[in-house]
Amino acid sequence: MLTKLYVRTRNWVESDEGATAVEYGLMVAGIAMLIILAVWALGDNLSLLFKNVASRIGTAAAPAD
Repeated sequence: MLTKLYVRTRNWVESDEGATAVEYGLMVAGIAMLIILAVWALGDNLSLLFKNVASRIGTAAAPAD
């Protein structure tokens, strides 16, 4: 009985199945932080770029009188 408990405990301790999930979680968190920082740093420039593109599309699509 104790041997069986020892073997199960030993297998559980040596198992690395949970480590993979933790590693993926850390990678996802890191990527999310990079995206948030990039949007925060470039937000004003991207907003201005999209406004310029929208205004140029609006003037190009306007019918000529």
